[in-house]
Parts: sequence; structure tokens; C-alpha cells
Amino acid sequence: MSTNSTTIEADTNWQRRIALTVTTIAGLVIIYTYIYQWALWTFVEEEISLFQALQVVIEALTTAGFGGDTDLWRESDALALLVVLMNLSGVLLVFLAIPLYAVPLFRQAFQTRPPTSSNLTDHVIICGHSAQDEVLHAELEAVDIPYLYIDSDPDLVTELNEQGVNAIVGDLEAVDTYRAANAGHAKALVADIGDEANPTIMLSAKQVNPELRTISVIREQTVEAYHRYAGADDIVSARQLLGKSLGLRASGTYAEKLQQAIEAESDLQITELLIEKGSNLVGQSFREARVFDRMGITIVGAWLGGKFVVTPDPDTVIEDHTILLVAGEHGDLQDVETRLIPSPEDHEPRVVVCGYGTVGRSIVDALQTEGIAVTTIDIESKEGVDVVGDITDPETFLRADVRNARAVVLSLDEDTPTIFATLILNELAPDVEVIARADDEDSVQKLYNAGADFVLSLANVTGESLASLLIEKEEILTPDVDFGFVRRATPAFVGRSLGDLDLREQTGCTVVAVERDGNVLTDIGANFVVEESDVLIIAGSEESRNRLERFIAGIER
Repeated sequence: MSTNSTTIEADTNWQRRIALTVTTIAGLVIIYTYIYQWALWTFVEEEISLFQALQVVIEALTTAGFGGDTDLWRESDALALLVVLMNLSGVLLVFLAIPLYAVPLFRQAFQTRPPTSSNLTDHVIICGHSAQDEVLHAELEAVDIPYLYIDSDPDLVTELNEQGVNAIVGDLEAVDTYRAANAGHAKALVADIGDEANPTIMLSAKQVNPELRTISVIREQTVEAYHRYAGADDIVSARQLLGKSLGLRASGTYAEKLQQAIEAESDLQITELLIEKGSNLVGQSFREARVFDRMGITIVGAWLGGKFVVTPDPDTVIEDHTILLVAGEHGDLQDVETRLIPSPEDHEPRVVVCGYGTVGRSIVDALQTEGIAVTTIDIESKEGVDVVGDITDPETFLRADVRNARAVVLSLDEDTPTIFATLILNELAPDVEVIARADDEDSVQKLYNAGADFVLSLANVTGESLASLLIEKEEILTPDVDFGFVRRATPAFVGRSLGDLDLREQTGCTVVAVERDGNVLTDIGANFVVEESDVLIIAGSEESRNRLERFIAGIER
């Protein structure tokens, strides 16, 4: 039986039981009223009205006291027996039947019932509820895109509604559920239940709205074709996505990439700073964090969870684990309340990857595509594994020569050994960047506390990737995006201010620094005017950089 049918049946059931209870009590009162009126006339020849008889019956049943008929009851044993029977019925009703049967029914009747339908329009339907869906709905809220959760658990739906989150209860595989969710007027649907259930969900929704855009989150790459057959317009392969993201991070930090884009000689230091839990900066906006202004440090970008933001908005709040990409003079960064992320330029361009499962293979593929040498570690001996051993044993890391690697990526599917391995690496190779995968959101903080330099959770990466597919107003830079920095002389921009050019709006790119007369300028704003000798250092994804070239070509015509 479907959840919708079950809910309707349950609603009808308690209504029927309450009606039966009220009818039974009312019937008992009416019967006793007529019997009492009849008995009083029959046994003691006393005539009273129905309303007077009703009064006596109510007093007897509720044990609230008795009226003026007490003397008459002594004249007839039958009448006295009737009164005793009414008293006993009242005791049973007041002390047994009503508390045990009627009260729970009335309590159930007045409980908030989870909604089973919605009249939202132009909304995103999210099937299921998980940590990655929480990331997605936060991004949708930020740009005012309505969304609706559908889940089969009434308690969860009730809880979400109490939190102000739009959610309905329903059978995720039933066509009627998507009619109730107003799928005919929805913007898109995200199927995030499982590899077997997602195709049925999409097929059911497409019956209501054949033009509905559907996105499926898959766990195993091998099922992608079947989800495409079921009508998926987009596929988010969670584990492969996480692996690619970890691999691209390990191939080089954004600090290194920015430093490589700058050719002018200067004392400018480009680095990444981790805002640790407990820092005084946590909870402040970038505008409020005066320490950066006082020290002449420019915030080029920031890692916020599973996305990178170039020149973040001044009102953005700094949270635990925010990683800042900053530029400043040597020595300026000593007193900032952060932890410096290693940038091992003197180490060989080799990355050690621990764990050679689905995620591990994706990491290796991403690194090899970038031309980075890889050493793999796994507990099992299999093709592609270079070192067989347990990463909770320091000897395993020594055999993999981690001290000379540029980074170590921990891609185990269990967080406990990952945390322990992080502690070992922090002691064994403190100047090597430790990049870790977290399956449980609660493990992110533990990994940073253990000494990890960069942590990506499956939920954050998947949620941000879903958001990047659904939000068209702005480009969300997820870790798997080919993001980089280019230096560009732009004669077409000479004499114009950055505010006038508005490159971010026009192309998605951002000018983060300018080389001028042998100096590197990073404190640039909307009023900065481009001069003839300037070389701009521009940040953006590959797609944004392509749009930039078309934008420049359009001006030059």
C-alpha cells in the first residue's frame, strides 16, 4: 500500500473511531434518560419531564452529585438498582473508557498531520532528505528558488514543516505523489534515494510532466546508462565527483596556481589560511574582520564548504573550516588567527593516494590527467596498488615515502581510520599537505582537529554540484571545476574601470591582481582604472575564461 493511501486510511480511521465513541456515549445517555423517566413512573408513579430525567442521568454518570429524587429511590429496589447501574457506567466512562480510549483519539485528532500536497510553482522537487540535500536547499534559499521535499516518513515531514521547510509525505514511486507535489508546474526534480529507486521516481514524475527536468544522484557509475534511459537529464555521480575533486585539489593549491600566474618579482606572498574552530574570526563577516585590512592582506578567495568563492562578498560570514586564499607581504601573515596550509614547492611532484576503491581510482585518474605522479596504498593487493599495507601503521607511510610527496590524499570509506592516519601524518610529515575525504559530516571537524589541511565531505561536494546544475544566476565553483588563473594584457580595457567593465557579471571571471610597472597590485576595487601597461591576473573556470575571450573580442571589433 502506498504512503498516501496509508495516511488517508489512518485519517479516516481515527475520525471514524472518534465518531463511534461520541455516538456511543450520547446513545447511552439517551437510553438511560428514557429508562429513568419510565422507571420513575412505573415503580413510584412519579412523572417528570425528559429534561429532568436527563439532568439526573448526567449527574449519575459523571458522579457529580444527585438532585431531589433521592427519597424516591428508597421506595423501589428496581429504581435503586437502575441508579447503581448508572453510577457504575459513569465510573467506567470517567475512569476507564474515556482516558484509555477516547482521550488518545482526541489527542490524535488534534495532532498536526503532515501535508500530502503542495501548490508551489516553479519549484525544485527534492526526493528524499539527506545531508547533501541540506546543502542544496541552502543554496536554493540563497537565490530564492522554492523547493519541496518529498519523503515517505511522516515524522520527518512533520519535523521539516515545523522548521519552516516545505515538505510533504508521499510514496516516492507513485504517480499521484507527483501530482500532489504539483510537478506539472515544477522547475526540476532531484532523485536522491538510491540507484534502484531513482529511475522509478523519474518515470513517475515524467508521467505528470514529460518536460520536467530530472537529475539523478547515483552511487555506482555502472548504473548511469539505465538512469539515462529512465529520463535523467543530468547525472551526479557522487563518489566519482568526490574523487575528481580530491584529485584536482591534490594536483596543486589555488595559492600555487595564482603564484605561477604572476611573473613580476615582488615580496607578495600568496598562501591559503585555514580558519580553525575557536578562532576569533569565526562568526565575523569579512567586513568586520579588520585584522586583514590592518595588516594589508587581500582576500583573493575563500573555500566555503564544498565551493570556492572569488573575492567573497564583504557581508559573507566566516565559519569554521573556511579556507582563505590571501595575498600579502612576507611577515604580514604571522599574527593572523589561522593555520597556514602547506605548499610544498620543494617536494617532488608526486601525490600519495590512500585507498584504491571507487573514490581512490577517480583521484588517481584526475591526478594522472594533470600529469602528476601517483603512489597508491591499499590494504589489499590488486592491480594499480603500489604499496600494500594498513595506513594506521606508520611503517606503511614510510614505505610510500610520504615525506617527499607534495600531498597525501586519504580516501578510505571509513572515517575512524582516516582520522587516525591523519594524526600519524601530522607527526610523520608535518610539511606535507593532508587532504581527506569525510563520509560523515560530524567527522569534518575531527579531521581538522587531527591536522588535516583540506577536507571534503561527500555531502558538501554532491550538494554543491546539484546546486550548480540548478542555479543559473551565478556560477558555483565546485572543487571538480577546472578553475585557474590567467595573466592577460587587455588593451581593450584601457581607460575603463573594473566596475564599468563588470567582468564577473559579463563573463564569470574576476580580476584578482594587476601587474603594473614591475609591482603586483592586489588591493583593487570597482574604481580601479586599467592603464596601458597593465597585465591583469584573472580568475575563473575554463568556461568563464572562454566567455572572457569572447567578451574581449566583442569590444575589440
